[in-house]
Amino acid sequence: MLFLKGKMLNDNWTDKFIDELYELTQTSIPESVILQARRCLLDYLGVTLSGAKMLEKKVVRFFDFFEPVPGNSTVIGFERKANLQNAVLMNGLCAHVAELDDGERVGMMHPGAPVISAVLSLAEQENISGEKLLMGIVVGYEAALRVAGAIQPSTKDRGYHATGTCGTIGAAMGIAAILGFSKTQMKDALSAAATGASGILTVIHGESELKPFNAGQAALSGLLAAFVARAGFKGPADVLGGKRGFFAVMADQVDPSRLEKTLESRFAIENIYVKPYAACRHCHSAIDAVLKIRFEHDVKLEDVEKIKVRTYWWAVGGHEHTKIEGGSSAKMSIPYSVSVAFVTGKAGLNEFLPQWVGNVQVLSLAQKVEVCSDEELTLLVPKNRAAIVEITTHDNRCYTARVDLPKGEPETALTEKELTDKFMVLGRFGGLPAARADQIIQCVFDTTLDAKKLMDLLRV
Repeated sequence: MLFLKGKMLNDNWTDKFIDELYELTQTSIPESVILQARRCLLDYLGVTLSGAKMLEKKVVRFFDFFEPVPGNSTVIGFERKANLQNAVLMNGLCAHVAELDDGERVGMMHPGAPVISAVLSLAEQENISGEKLLMGIVVGYEAALRVAGAIQPSTKDRGYHATGTCGTIGAAMGIAAILGFSKTQMKDALSAAATGASGILTVIHGESELKPFNAGQAALSGLLAAFVARAGFKGPADVLGGKRGFFAVMADQVDPSRLEKTLESRFAIENIYVKPYAACRHCHSAIDAVLKIRFEHDVKLEDVEKIKVRTYWWAVGGHEHTKIEGGSSAKMSIPYSVSVAFVTGKAGLNEFLPQWVGNVQVLSLAQKVEVCSDEELTLLVPKNRAAIVEITTHDNRCYTARVDLPKGEPETALTEKELTDKFMVLGRFGGLPAARADQIIQCVFDTTLDAKKLMDLLRV
């Protein structure tokens, strides 16, 4: 049920939400959920290592300006260390830049980059046990994805980036969990996080490279919110509700039922997807469909007259552009994504690097791609994120493929081998020796996961 802004706020949703999150910190989390947290951690480390390589010059320049004297917190993918705040910010940026970090289709956000960036660095600094670190990841994902689910798709329609806004809340709650906050402290941390939450979607357009900043600042803002609460700053009675609360500010329509966990519902972290392609998730069903056509039919590049992509409404705006203005622009573009997939048979990290982003054949094919909204497919969201791709040749042959859920969703999950292979490829790109990559995998899945030991392995 959807509630209109200003008409849903008699109940204190903040108290209800905090009651459930606090209870989660006091109970034993199922082993299957802890294993999922380990998988998310490994995937996060791979994408962050690759992102560190991609942003190497910018990150070094940031530290030259901002922190000439190293601190004690690991900056993943770099030899140097930084103070806690700067490490959290830079790790969050690096975790999102490759567009290969995890996400969730109902909340339309990426929880791993903000949540794990915050809790992992804090676990390193305060020597937090592996058990508490994994619990913090679970709680952080739970908080971020439940809040995001409650305000989507309305908050996206308003122009907010839920990775930035709800990611801040997830990071704060993850930290609150690993530090053993009381229920009152958790509520104050949530209040500070909701107050400091930000992130707008205009950063996905054109030559902008600021989309990863939304993830980095969410990690940092969540960290600061938790420490503000730890210092004793009190929040309002209901930061989520009320005419001026988070819900009212962030969305025109809210579904508070998504804020609640029923006995039958899974943990939020079990609902995430893992990306096989280095593009915005809204591009993935179309990529899967064009690859299906490419490998099942003998269609030559020179034979293609046009490609039509029909998909759900939220995958069109900001993702239909054929003018590619750099790597970030390519990652947001369905025309580029399906074109590079058709030309190369892949859509991984390398296919969105300069050598392909500037490729004449790919860019020429992208000009032949039309993306349009399909009402039937729109009505399927969020259960499905479908795309129908039609390739028409010069001699009037037409090849069609439909994908309702792209590879990597819970229903179409990556195998354990595919997950570790992804980590190995990204780690190698980030400069990680193969032997060290094996050590990291062992460390992540060790029953006595050690954050300090893990972070030492991540210095390149």
